[in-house]
Amino acid sequence: MPLKFCANLSFMFQETASLLDRYTLAEKCGFKAVECAFPYCHSVSSIVEAKTGAGVEQILINVPPACSYPHMFGVYDIPMVAGDSTLGELGHAALPGKESVFQRNIDLAVQYAKALSCKRVHIMSGKVPNPTVENASAYEENLKYAVGCMEKEDITALIEPINNFTVPNYYMNTLAIVKKINSPHLKIMMDLFHLQIINGDLTRNIKKYLPYVGHIQIAQVPNRNEPNTPGEMNYPYIFSLLEELKYDGWIGLEYKPLTTTANGLNWIQDYKIEL
Repeated sequence: MPLKFCANLSFMFQETASLLDRYTLAEKCGFKAVECAFPYCHSVSSIVEAKTGAGVEQILINVPPACSYPHMFGVYDIPMVAGDSTLGELGHAALPGKESVFQRNIDLAVQYAKALSCKRVHIMSGKVPNPTVENASAYEENLKYAVGCMEKEDITALIEPINNFTVPNYYMNTLAIVKKINSPHLKIMMDLFHLQIINGDLTRNIKKYLPYVGHIQIAQVPNRNEPNTPGEMNYPYIFSLLEELKYDGWIGLEYKPLTTTANGLNWIQDYKIEL
């Protein structure tokens, strides 16, 4: 089965500042599907109109990373980079005392996901310098709340291991909590850029995580550019491994184009991939 790729509109097509315009640019480059982190700087109707007009499928959005008021989200359609403070706490799932904010943000994410016919929502845990049992407890209870909300709408909640260099102190308890909650509506988002930096040993780790994975993202290490740029990862091998393992989900292109987005898409031809 051929692999399926979707453009990440929060990283790609930065040639325009408008998230809405990136839907059309993705379609013009041949993409049938897209993902984006934080669409909340636009109304639901505006995002739906952009998506529908481009004729693409929305694969993934994130839960809001900080406050829960859409009119304050003007900066939240830009990529996360090391040292970037614009995204606040990067979620609240593992933060005791923030349960009400977390729940409001889950409700808002579900509202957008439903309108976009989007079946995957990434839940960010927050930054925790010194994790305690209170963080673990808050994380579990908040995820149970989120999974309960999303199950009603047939949406899958995703949680993601994020490396400590890109996002210092990001809270992670990924595989253990997925196994503990044991719901078909809670899965791992396996970003191979982060996985390579955290653990390496990609063949074994891909095989280990894949039964629990609901979405994959990719970028080259260390500079987070296109898969065919110089770096540590052999993407032709990784793609062949995913095909061998019969992965049938989507692969999000969460990379920073080295030059322009369109010019950087030559890797698709190089690797003989069909969008």
